[in-house]
Amino acid sequence: MTKRTIYALSELGCLVLLTLAVAAPVAAVDTVLFEIGMTESDENAERYGAAARWNLGGKWLKTGDWELVSYLEVSATYWDGEQGRTGEDGLADFGLTPVLRWQHDPALGFAPFAEFGVGAHVHTEDGIGNKDFDIPFSFGSHFGAGARFGTGGKYELVYRFQHLSNASLGDSNPGINFHVIQLGYHF
Repeated sequence: MTKRTIYALSELGCLVLLTLAVAAPVAAVDTVLFEIGMTESDENAERYGAAARWNLGGKWLKTGDWELVSYLEVSATYWDGEQGRTGEDGLADFGLTPVLRWQHDPALGFAPFAEFGVGAHVHTEDGIGNKDFDIPFSFGSHFGAGARFGTGGKYELVYRFQHLSNASLGDSNPGINFHVIQLGYHF
């Protein structure tokens, strides 16, 4: 696959993500979240953003007060870094990630959970600081843990470890890791 093809697919992906975010009925949004994060490696970058989630329905493996649920998350973040070899000190990232979550029933009050998600991301630049991603597209995977709290589990606090890389679709694949904290509100 050529770089030109990958750029075209990235632009198409960005258009699809924006269309999904705009076209999805607002009433279907289950949760809104705000997040902050920082890189794990020597690449100094902070991350700020927001996300919206749609519950995909269904509860599996129900065991007592625990259950497996799924949702789709659309995110938009800004990465603020230092200008390095790439000449870029910031970029915008747009993601679409299906997530599986093993959780305690939130209706019972404090409800801890663990989650895993893998999705697609497009960026406005193909690098930040000294990290040259080669293409403005990546796959993102994360492991997270947190808890819902408040009346009916209306609020949520999550820690995530997230890895993003282009899965060797480009000539180089340095990847980048983030530690992220999200605060959410469930409708």
